[in-house]
Amino acid sequence: MTKPIVALIYDFDNTLSTRDMQEFTFIPALGMTSEEFWGKSDEIAHKYQMDHILAYMFLMATKARENHISLSREALHEMGKDVQFFDGVKEWFARINAYGDSLGLEVRHYILSCGLKSMVEGCGIANEFYNIFACDYLYDANDEPVWPSIAINYTSKTQFLYRINKGVEDVGEHTKLNMYMPRNERVVPFDQMVYIGDGLTDVPSMKLVRQRGGYAIGVYKKPSDASYLVDQERVDFYLKCDYTEGGGIDIAMKAILDKICTKINFHTLSQKSYKSVKK
Repeated sequence: MTKPIVALIYDFDNTLSTRDMQEFTFIPALGMTSEEFWGKSDEIAHKYQMDHILAYMFLMATKARENHISLSREALHEMGKDVQFFDGVKEWFARINAYGDSLGLEVRHYILSCGLKSMVEGCGIANEFYNIFACDYLYDANDEPVWPSIAINYTSKTQFLYRINKGVEDVGEHTKLNMYMPRNERVVPFDQMVYIGDGLTDVPSMKLVRQRGGYAIGVYKKPSDASYLVDQERVDFYLKCDYTEGGGIDIAMKAILDKICTKINFHTLSQKSYKSVKK
């Protein structure tokens, strides 16, 4: 029998990784501080009325050329190896998978990030994810970036929630994504999704998931980092970035999985009772 699927959907920077992924290797290689790089990126966005994600991707490509730094997929994979994670992240996936399995659930982990896909693919936990949705470049014959192939910002993140929901995970496929699909044909119902993020770029996704019956967890380094997530009721839990066993996120996620399992079992029993009457 096929197990019900639960999708755990994570932002990456400052949610799983301790800093923005560019700050570990790329920005230091430019001889810039993180504040200088992101400040310049914001300046470009405002000057040219440019999407902030496209602005940072443009600045990365420009500065890389100026400093003779490769942004090939291979080079970005290497940079991804330097990304550091919060306590417990590396052990988290196997533990949560096992807990879900004990409840008769299949847990799938997804990345939904405004960062760079190739960096995530090179990091130490890349093989834990069912799919990685993040920004990427179109490359030329020399494997150097010539144009953004995908740029994910705070609102476009919601598109990928529908892709997960409908099982349309090929980013180039739009027709099937936008066609009506009955609930019983959808791969992951929204009420079997959990979104985990740390800030403003996650708000639309948190809101959508919760409106459709799913759950959201806000994470922080300091409680004041994104307290508006609580004030504006965007999350079910607001917890310190600690993924160790017995920590707040571990306890909350297991409670959510328990609730999802109970709802599924309740619905199954209800449907069986209907069928007995119809006979």
